[in-house]
Amino acid sequence: MDYSSKKTSRWALPVILVCFFVVLLSNNVVFASHKVFIHLQSQNAANVQTVHRTGYHFQPEKHWINDPNAPMYFNGVYHLFYQYNPNGSVWGNIVWAHSVSKDLINWINLEPAIYPSKPFDQFGTWSGSATILPGNKPVILYTGIVDANQTQVQNYAVPANLSDPYLRKWIKPDNNPLIVADGSINKTKFRDPTTAWMGKDGHWRIVMGSLRRHSRGLAIMYRSKDFIKWVKAKHPLHSTKGTGNWECPDFFPVALKGSNGVDEYGEEYKYVLKNSMDVTRFEYYTIGKYDTKKDRYVPDVDSIDSWKGLRFDYGNFYASKTFYDTSKNRRVIWGWSNESDIFPEDDNAKGWAGIQLIPRKVWLDSNGKQLVQWPVEELETLRTQKVQLSNKKLNNGEKVEVTGITPAQADVEVTFSFTSLDKAESFDPSWSDMYAQDVCGFKGADVHGGLGPFGLATLATENLEENTPVFFRIFKAQQNYKVLLCSDAKRSTLKFNETMYKVSFAGFVDVDLADKKLSLRSLIDNSVVESFGAGGKTCITSRVYPTLAINEKAHLFAFNNGTEPITIETLDAWSMGKAKIQY
Repeated sequence: MDYSSKKTSRWALPVILVCFFVVLLSNNVVFASHKVFIHLQSQNAANVQTVHRTGYHFQPEKHWINDPNAPMYFNGVYHLFYQYNPNGSVWGNIVWAHSVSKDLINWINLEPAIYPSKPFDQFGTWSGSATILPGNKPVILYTGIVDANQTQVQNYAVPANLSDPYLRKWIKPDNNPLIVADGSINKTKFRDPTTAWMGKDGHWRIVMGSLRRHSRGLAIMYRSKDFIKWVKAKHPLHSTKGTGNWECPDFFPVALKGSNGVDEYGEEYKYVLKNSMDVTRFEYYTIGKYDTKKDRYVPDVDSIDSWKGLRFDYGNFYASKTFYDTSKNRRVIWGWSNESDIFPEDDNAKGWAGIQLIPRKVWLDSNGKQLVQWPVEELETLRTQKVQLSNKKLNNGEKVEVTGITPAQADVEVTFSFTSLDKAESFDPSWSDMYAQDVCGFKGADVHGGLGPFGLATLATENLEENTPVFFRIFKAQQNYKVLLCSDAKRSTLKFNETMYKVSFAGFVDVDLADKKLSLRSLIDNSVVESFGAGGKTCITSRVYPTLAINEKAHLFAFNNGTEPITIETLDAWSMGKAKIQY
């Protein structure tokens, strides 16, 4: 993924006003900021601030990280590669860092696996994927940058020693690059090859993200018999006008029933095509069918194929990558979460930037219309002290504190219930054209309603001067009910900093309210809150930086600010231990 010019526009769309403000910045300010950015790319962190560093999420000892690359399970070991700056805490000097694990939670950091060293990648080693070839031989495909104009080609690398259980060293053969863009392709928008799959004709297939005519996103397909000589297909796997450049594409099958993963590309499955949107800095995916004879992907009629489509995560989550885990017959997704400060000086001051979010199991919902995600079960091994609440009624304006755990580093699962839907607020039809986060922006946790807002106030001070509420709000539309899940960072910190991005992230939850219950799970880890609504149907990640609600001074509350009484049927909360990461 290209992050070289995106530090000041991480959230360019859909926050149109922010875009407008950025455009109005003076040329002098932009030029000065760019000079500072270049200077900081190779400024080694003398000190690493521990405040706001996570306890059980993956992050290196110091400096900048972004996209997760080529996750795989090979011979009993999980491998995670990721974009990393070994010399500074802002984007630049990117190499493929490499870590290994037995459980996806505790990690051993190794030496970088891939770094610029050859003519075909001397200006950059960008994102890619791993494929296990016949004979149990892993291979990495990645994007190389060959010149200062950011011309992009596709290269491969192989392990130097397959008997090494950690695959520490990787070789980039001299017959690279494997794929060079032809004249029909924008050579600076041609990157991030997917994991390869084999068709019934015995040919391998991969997809790269690209752009045509400034606005049409492309998933360009290539085929190969031997994984060395690749030929571009006459048409892309899929394309969509008006979406801008596609990067970090992912294409994979999902079973029609159950939560097990599949790694076969037959027409008996549904398929997922995900693209990271270069313009919006969000991702969206569609569910559809794959015509294996025509090599065409067609989204289902009710799967929105645009920026307003489904997302893996409606918050700070980008450049995701899935892999099929043969050890547990599951598909697992990794996502990267950037810091929510805008200027590079902030990251340089603390000596680190970016985390990888908790890996999630992903499968097709029983309705066949969307995916469901849930933290991998291995995370539960870090649970320690546990507290419980049950049958606790919350009237309008009431809250209850969850004590006996470490609120700054916790795992919370709660089920809320209510007796009636009659007090649900009316849903304004004009909101249908808005993003969910826009609705959450003016219907926040402090705006009392009918059926909601109710949920959790995380990373909170005792009097809620600081808090990041994660909550539901239920609306009555003309023909159904709409459930809004919000993660609102507007009051997450008392720090007055115009460069801090404190936004209301939100997504609608497609859930049946017949039983009048809603569930929520939140993973709280010092500066990140990952939330999973309705069993993982809607997921939202927020990055926050409290000044008071840190470490042992943080609090956790369940609350209700709606006139309809809410009952906490069950609440289970655990203190979370630290992941063991060997640097």
